[in-house]
Amino acid sequence: MPSPVSADRPAAQPPGRGSVEALITQARRLKGDVDAVRRDTRSDGSDPEERWQRALCDLALHQLDDLDAHLAQLRDGPPPAPAESPVPPAGRSGPAAAPGGSLLSRVGSAEWNLLTDEATWSGELYEILGLDPDRPALTLDELPSLVLDEDRPKLTSMVTDCLVDARPIDGEFRVVRPDGSARTVHMMGEPVLGADGGTASMWAVLRDVSELRSSQRTVRETRDSLTRHRRQEQTEHRIAAELQEAVLPPWRGSLRLPHQGPVALDLAAHRLPVATATATLIGGDWYEALELSDGRTLLSVGDLTGQGVAVASGMAMLLGAVRGMAMAGTEPGELLTLLNQLLDTAVQPALGSAVCCRYQPETRTLVWAQAGHPAPLLYRDGTGRLLNTPGGVPLGASPGAVYGQSVVTLRPGDVLLLHTDGLVSGHGRTAAVDRLLDLAPRFGAARTAQDCVRTVVEEFGGAGREDDACVLVAKVTA
Repeated sequence: MPSPVSADRPAAQPPGRGSVEALITQARRLKGDVDAVRRDTRSDGSDPEERWQRALCDLALHQLDDLDAHLAQLRDGPPPAPAESPVPPAGRSGPAAAPGGSLLSRVGSAEWNLLTDEATWSGELYEILGLDPDRPALTLDELPSLVLDEDRPKLTSMVTDCLVDARPIDGEFRVVRPDGSARTVHMMGEPVLGADGGTASMWAVLRDVSELRSSQRTVRETRDSLTRHRRQEQTEHRIAAELQEAVLPPWRGSLRLPHQGPVALDLAAHRLPVATATATLIGGDWYEALELSDGRTLLSVGDLTGQGVAVASGMAMLLGAVRGMAMAGTEPGELLTLLNQLLDTAVQPALGSAVCCRYQPETRTLVWAQAGHPAPLLYRDGTGRLLNTPGGVPLGASPGAVYGQSVVTLRPGDVLLLHTDGLVSGHGRTAAVDRLLDLAPRFGAARTAQDCVRTVVEEFGGAGREDDACVLVAKVTA
């Protein structure tokens, strides 16, 4: 056991029992608080951040368990030496007991007398190393026989520095127990000086830190996994954003299409991104306004369910198909029928919704079809209404589905609004439509389509929206 005189200072006086009891109470209270946080961190293993939080709680509990055990030893004093009581204390199962099964068995002590070459170990050290307490303690020359080959130089260096240069020991090494299990041991100690000032012995406290190091590895691994997950999310967000920027119309705000004759529509659009603080992925919403070769105009909005690169790629495929079929003169209903077939034959199944409109400026006729999507809203003379909706199931939901068409004649000054879901978080389409229809007086006073879009953004662009949304406004000017 430790000598009262060490190489550099006299032994410290033990603290009062009352102060140690207070520390034990605080440590156990903190253990309870950490354990409560751990229980609240319920995770099925799919969320890297929750796995990391739980691993940190487990690590903290291991450390607090050890602190509690150390304080208890400080309060109760050192255990009897093996020479006085070679039988393990009550409740122990001898050297076969797992070091992690008893907190007190994780800390042992030893003293090596350099003059007599004798070694004295506590019963706990026998348990840590898995040795028979009836056998003599190992000498300093014999101790490395238990240590893994790659860790022996470290132990030799620590012992040599302690005995030759009087340096304190503070390091770790791994031992292999007789049953083949490996344990990680942390060793702290000092040389003890004799009356002549020379080193007479060396004492040390050895602590089994296997469970603690395992928890620390778990924390590192889950932290690294979380970091990789976040980097992957950032990469996916960047790729999806770049893909979205590449395929959506290269305009923001107002746009006047290059008509051959007089300008017939004043157009504006806007994409409202997810407004929650934790949003990292981009959805599959799109909008399109395209002048066709016959002088008509294609107006379309749609949404592919999901988020991320795969969804952005699918959205790009659908939008490219919409543009190609519209330029070929395909009617809106037939266009959605073909779009549904395309999505149904895609390698990765998906669901989507869309509205496709074809506007004829000479007659101000709007022909439109929808696939499981909110109907366009028509604002006229300060009031708004939903257009009569033709039948149409969501894209990808029913192979062979056929989509009907509706026709409406517009007037100069009318405002047509197309939008995707996601404008109102946590509510159905009815809530969004009601709020949009309430904007009719402001739309009636608006001079341009861009003014109408600004009104929508002011109303729906705040925090809390959990999905992307697109809005497209067309104002009939002639």
